[in-house]
Amino acid sequence: MKTVVFDLDGTLADTSGDLIAAANACFRDMGEGDVLDAKTDAGTALKGGRAMLRLGMERLGRAEDEATIDRYYPMLLEAYGREIDTHTVLYPGAMQAVAALKASGYRVAICTNKPEALAHTLLTRLGVRDAFGAMVGADTLAMRKPDPEHLFETARRAGGDPALCLLVGDTNTDRETARAAGVPCVLVSFGPSGDDMAALAPEALLDHYDDLPDIVTRLIGAA
Repeated sequence: MKTVVFDLDGTLADTSGDLIAAANACFRDMGEGDVLDAKTDAGTALKGGRAMLRLGMERLGRAEDEATIDRYYPMLLEAYGREIDTHTVLYPGAMQAVAALKASGYRVAICTNKPEALAHTLLTRLGVRDAFGAMVGADTLAMRKPDPEHLFETARRAGGDPALCLLVGDTNTDRETARAAGVPCVLVSFGPSGDDMAALAPEALLDHYDDLPDIVTRLIGAA
């Protein structure tokens, strides 16, 4: 079976607002107020909790303070877990595209570097967890993206053939994962990562989810 595997943050949903809010909760606890901005720092948010803390510490002139970053990382995860869907929204047309792919016979799944429990909570609160045949998080396996086995195991758990999958993502990590796996990569052009998606040379760019079913058929054939 052919499988379309999606990244989560910045690909299916814009999660940056809630991630930034969680990081700012840490900085407020330090007595520094809100150090990060939900708009200008959205790209950093999608690189993970430590990346957000590190950016904030740099702005505070404490770039080398790894001990504080380590100490606040668990607090960031707790804060994020409490308010995981306050600002997060699914991208327009994302779930309609998922439904169209399933109706055409493709398996669909999620492969994310977000911790599994948080990804499960978010997808459940957004009401879409059951739409995906499998969801594999950063800590589900002993490896994570860009290790291709993370992608392969996601496809297997969805009931698909790992050699016949396609990855939809929004960062160089997704591009490198697909390249290592020897499968096509589609990168969204509307995510907040800030990367030049065309420069990453994916097999296709996705400007709107309406176009995804046709792109998938072109790249891996009909299911």
